[in-house]
Amino acid sequence: MCRSIRTLRPPMTPDVTEEEIHAAALQYVRKVSGFRAPAAHNRAAFDAAVTAVTDATRHLLASLEVRGAGPAAPRA
Repeated sequence: MCRSIRTLRPPMTPDVTEEEIHAAALQYVRKVSGFRAPAAHNRAAFDAAVTAVTDATRHLLASLEVRGAGPAAPRA
């Protein structure tokens, strides 16, 4: 669906930054909502979705276990 979102999991990307996680979440919400920048009356819902997807992505990456690499290192 979002072909421009790159893989963030190790070992594909060993040192994922918070900015990369947020950028991926923003791209996802933009794609799903159909808005690059929402109107003022949709801003709160848009921002809340980006935050939720960012949190879910961070949790997913921290929980993944890559075969042969052991569990993912905790992220700050």
